[in-house]
Amino acid sequence: MIDPRGLRFAAWATTLVLAVVLLTSSTWLLAAQAVVFALGTRGANPYALFWRRFLKRTQPAELEDARPPRFAQLVGLVFAVVGVLGFAAGAPLVGLLATAGALAAAFLNAAFGICLGCELYLIIRRTTTKGVSA
Repeated sequence: MIDPRGLRFAAWATTLVLAVVLLTSSTWLLAAQAVVFALGTRGANPYALFWRRFLKRTQPAELEDARPPRFAQLVGLVFAVVGVLGFAAGAPLVGLLATAGALAAAFLNAAFGICLGCELYLIIRRTTTKGVSA
């Protein structure tokens, strides 16, 4: 179980990083964000850890299941890796589109609490659970 406020902080930090990548087409910055996503799949997102260590002042009203956000980090990782490969292969449009997709998802989570990767996780769980019980 995790504190959703840390997730929102991480989403804001991710939004900032990905916006800079869009402005600069920085392969290295996107690669660094890919590492952050990879760490997030293991529950060790550096942005969330920073929030927990230095900014958290109170206990949350409720905790959330960690599995959907970790899956969302995996989805972000896929977008970031596609973006890095696009930039590195000389296909900047691929890099920019992948970055823009990840940025849109991060912004929705940061600004509105809508986690697209989390929703995808829940849809997959519902469909695979229905298939198992049928």
